Amino acid sequence: MTAEQFIQEKAAQAIKALWGADVEASSLQVGVTRKEFEGDYTLVTFPLLKITHTSPDACGNAIGEWLTANVPEISAYNSVKGFLNLLFSQLYWNEVLRDIAQAKEFGRLPLTGKRIMVEFSSPNTNKPLHLGHIRNNLLGDSVSRILKACGNEVIKSTIVNDRGVHICKSMYAWEKCFNGATPQSTGKKGDHLVGDCYVAYAKMEKEHPEIIDEVHKMLVKWEQNDPHVRELWSMMNGWVYAGFDETYKALGITFDQVDHESETYLLGKELVQKGLDMGVFTRDPDGSVWCDLTADGLDRKLVLRGDGTSVYITQDLGTAERRFAKYNLDSHVYVVGNEQDYHFQVLKLILGKLGFDWASRIYHLSYGMVELPEGKMKSREGTVVDADDLIQSMYEEARRTSEESGKLADMSPEEKDRLFHIIGLGALKYFIIKVDPKKTMLFNPSESIDFNGNTGPFIQYTHARICSILRKADADMGPGDIGQDVQASAKEIRLVKLLSQYPSKVAESGASLSPAVIANYAYELAKEFNQYYHETPILKEENPALLRYRLVLIGIIASTLRSAMGLLGIELPERM
Repeated sequence: MTAEQFIQEKAAQAIKALWGADVEASSLQVGVTRKEFEGDYTLVTFPLLKITHTSPDACGNAIGEWLTANVPEISAYNSVKGFLNLLFSQLYWNEVLRDIAQAKEFGRLPLTGKRIMVEFSSPNTNKPLHLGHIRNNLLGDSVSRILKACGNEVIKSTIVNDRGVHICKSMYAWEKCFNGATPQSTGKKGDHLVGDCYVAYAKMEKEHPEIIDEVHKMLVKWEQNDPHVRELWSMMNGWVYAGFDETYKALGITFDQVDHESETYLLGKELVQKGLDMGVFTRDPDGSVWCDLTADGLDRKLVLRGDGTSVYITQDLGTAERRFAKYNLDSHVYVVGNEQDYHFQVLKLILGKLGFDWASRIYHLSYGMVELPEGKMKSREGTVVDADDLIQSMYEEARRTSEESGKLADMSPEEKDRLFHIIGLGALKYFIIKVDPKKTMLFNPSESIDFNGNTGPFIQYTHARICSILRKADADMGPGDIGQDVQASAKEIRLVKLLSQYPSKVAESGASLSPAVIANYAYELAKEFNQYYHETPILKEENPALLRYRLVLIGIIASTLRSAMGLLGIELPERM
């Protein structure tokens, strides 16, 4: 039971006792007390005046007096113009801490019975993953974890955009300029080699614009199953897949379902024919097929080219239909950058016009781009931050910073190597995830690795510090070790309050599809602990009951930090 629910229940009892009226506890308005007033939670009394037939202050004072006289968990109150501010007693906060300690999976919400698919990553096979892809992957992975913590069954999916004009551009350049180069002959990861082909093509087209016609012919041959084109396509895609797998492994990313556009675009073509039969689509004289959305305030949307080849939305239509039919989804979240806002607006509209009632249950998690101090990244110009290079640079920065601290002398080389990976990856993930998805973000690697401030390493170090205290205390404290009569300090009560908010933060993060809510909660909890640690001599406490209380408290803080950061895909080491 949350603090809000506790007050609702007790206030309903007070109203029954004072005025003989039955009110639904859940209908009572309760929220956190504003900082300028004394209290923990506030009951809004204005809606009750029609029952009590009193003034706002008289109503608040009457309920406040009843609660403090009859509910030992409430110690004081003050009524201010229709708002009853209530202060919880030490007994209440001790009970809250005990309940948290006894919870099997604190922060995990009850099962909903809903099945949600989250599609993310969805790379093109014409280039390696870069910083923009990292934000996509980290958002998709953490949103999936959070939705699961909210009680949903979650299917993590990706669709590999492995066909189309952009893929043929890399193939064309490889044939013309790369003299049979392979990952083995060049010593390059396969996705990097194919990315070089894509950049080379962009330079070729700038000098010879007419070659785009050759690329389109190659795409037509691909759809006609031309043996040579298909063999080249299969070979180069194989190189890319091997490269992707290495990067995903380094990031800790996995998928439950992997689709390929080459396997789903034909499903979309079937829907295009269905739409033509229904009159939803029309065919132009050149053979291209369109959906007229002008009545919906949008434009005409191409769904099939005149030469019969498909476009992005063709396969998106077919893939969506197959997924909802196969998995009986309650909703589908697409994690895609905000440059595709229009695309998903159109996708939902067209699916609705085709008669699919689940079209309204599609949600586009639109996120802002990642920019560098020097501006936007452009793949075709080769001005991107490569994901593999970035992961390695974060590892190197973590090693440099950690070794400067001089605290790892007794660690083996293997232990150090693992620690540097944990810190570097934690810094990268947290720096990106802590920003609200809707915002464009500026990435600065040196800021992300800082051991102070709102960073991943700061939270990791906080966790390691707590683990060190518990090791020194040789503590294994259970919930039974919290004495009911322990008098905690104001800062300790503040920490318990923060801990009690964790489940509601998980719910808020899931409802808004914003992992930033969890990231910033973890930072607030870590920051509050550090302030407490610097002011409170935990291990020097001579009162055995208070010492046990403090060890239980910080142990729960450590486990909650692990849980919260785990929802972001970030590991917390026990030593740093």
